[in-house]
Amino acid sequence: MFVLTLLAYVWTVQWFQPFPRDATSLVIGRDFLNFWMYGRAAFTPDPSRFYDVAIYNDALSAFLGPDYPGQNVPNPPNALVVLAPFGLLPYLPALACWLALGLLAFHYGCRLAFPDRRALLIVAISPAAMMCLLSGQSSFLTTALLFGALASPAQRPALTGLLIGLLTVKPQLGLLFPVMLVASGQWRVIGYATLTALVLFAGSVGIGGLHAWSDYIAKGLPTMTEVLRDPRGIAVPFHASVFMNFRGLLGDRLAEAIQTIAALSAAAGVFAVFRYRRDADPAVLRAFFLACTISASPYMGIYDVLPLTCAAVALIATGALDNAGRRLAQLVFWLPALQLLFGNIQVPGPGLIAPAFAIYLGWQLFAPARTVQLDARIAAG
Repeated sequence: MFVLTLLAYVWTVQWFQPFPRDATSLVIGRDFLNFWMYGRAAFTPDPSRFYDVAIYNDALSAFLGPDYPGQNVPNPPNALVVLAPFGLLPYLPALACWLALGLLAFHYGCRLAFPDRRALLIVAISPAAMMCLLSGQSSFLTTALLFGALASPAQRPALTGLLIGLLTVKPQLGLLFPVMLVASGQWRVIGYATLTALVLFAGSVGIGGLHAWSDYIAKGLPTMTEVLRDPRGIAVPFHASVFMNFRGLLGDRLAEAIQTIAALSAAAGVFAVFRYRRDADPAVLRAFFLACTISASPYMGIYDVLPLTCAAVALIATGALDNAGRRLAQLVFWLPALQLLFGNIQVPGPGLIAPAFAIYLGWQLFAPARTVQLDARIAAG
């Protein structure tokens, strides 16, 4: 399926333009285009002007022609520090470097979770990985950061804090780290993560000025809200969140209430697990945390399911799941494809897969019989 999809995509690309476009008239690496444009803006006097959708799309039209579909810059100003080097390159070489760096980081960041490397290959050809590859998104990199941050934080507080701090460039993925770190008493990690975040903040102020953050709050965040609340539901197939699954059926208000309950429940679950069961199987803890992360945010692209896909496949590969758990993990694997299918007809369902997996893992962690099994497994090495 991966190979056929990739071949079909390549076949339909119009290669003979200044910027090659796919069948939807978007340039290849469509989301990386936003990163690249923001990286280029880092070397101009006012990079935060791109948070104004009209100004940004005028800039896109200057490069790609007046018929190019509208896009927006979603990342906070601290992303300028990371994206600026890519803005120094032409678009296609920058995209190639971005994908190569992402795949390399993904391999080295996640390989220790897979004693059998063939299982990691399965993740690399998953629907989430396909969406990341075709869109030029950052999920290969963020998956590596998340897996690195969740691997033995107590033994490597400086590295863990550095990785968590870097995740602030995509804040929805690190939303529950403060809860986890407080619950497990990882105060040194909190200190290093805060220091890293402050360094990124200082770098962003040095590049774009303090007003870049006020522009992000005043213009960037409202644009993200408009994307989620678009009455046409254009973004629904591409977001695997609880909110996006229910808004078409129940309306924005009820969907927001359900999402709020899901977010609070996810935070409470992470606090309880990392307070009382933090010595359980690290692979189960990692999958639980990532499932809660998907459940907590209303803005969660289907490519952002890649870290949870990786954690779910790792559990299948190590035989840590019973029949029900394996079925849920398989649903996680196919979640992006299911969201594309159900989202296009505005039918909820796929957005509940991550919460259901989190509930299952939480039950396994706290159920008395399962707790004894996990403790015995850890003691046996």
